[in-house]
Amino acid sequence: MLTRLTRPQALAVCAAPAAALLATAVLAPLPFSVAQPGLTADVLGENKGQQVITISGAPVRETTGQLRMTTIEATSPDTRVSLPQVIDSWFSTDEAVMPRDAVYPSGDDVQEIEQFNRKQMKESQDEATRAALTYLGRENQGIDVTLKLADVGGPSAGLLFSLGIVDKLDGDGSGGDLTGGRVVAGTGTIDAEGRVGAVGGVPLKTQAAKRDGATVFLVPRDECAEAKAELPQGLRLVPVTTLEGAVDALVALEKGTGEVPAC
Repeated sequence: MLTRLTRPQALAVCAAPAAALLATAVLAPLPFSVAQPGLTADVLGENKGQQVITISGAPVRETTGQLRMTTIEATSPDTRVSLPQVIDSWFSTDEAVMPRDAVYPSGDDVQEIEQFNRKQMKESQDEATRAALTYLGRENQGIDVTLKLADVGGPSAGLLFSLGIVDKLDGDGSGGDLTGGRVVAGTGTIDAEGRVGAVGGVPLKTQAAKRDGATVFLVPRDECAEAKAELPQGLRLVPVTTLEGAVDALVALEKGTGEVPAC
């Protein structure tokens, strides 16, 4: 037997499942992470009481200025991110919504992710050391470089590690500092041949750099557009593709001669 519903009753019946679906969508966890500007660390100095770059087997220069590597902080892989959080972060200037797989490509297990990030950091440090010593033509001179950066994982500090090694061993090549006494920040992977790679999260990293006093930011050239879109006022972008190009740009900036690349 069928009973005909009045229009208000029919609307009420239809609205009930729609409301249930909406509530489920709002409360259900989504495959995203919410990220914000993270810490920065001066690779020429100390971080948490430890010298970041230690060199033996060669004279080391006293440096001025800073070379600050930059990071983002993201919700952990086991954090439930809901639709309201995604919406709030989407309209926030100091937060970004990123696919969880992009932030944690190694999976959802926290211990495995930490192990993966440590492995990436170690490989990045080794590549950065080889790139710097090769650039200086000193790869076979028995120079030993130790890099320590507590509580940071992944490969994105590679470029800054290489620049720090170059600055400590050779500066600008004529007695000055690569930084010119400035606070220079940046990001980018590096391989043993000195090629700089993209990293992601650049707009948040530029915010972290500006917050911590940087006036210059080295960015992988492929990420220029992303960096420019939300660039903090007073922060100069310098795009790079190689370690040699990054050194040349900093020397040109320091000496006021030559062309400094721009996005």
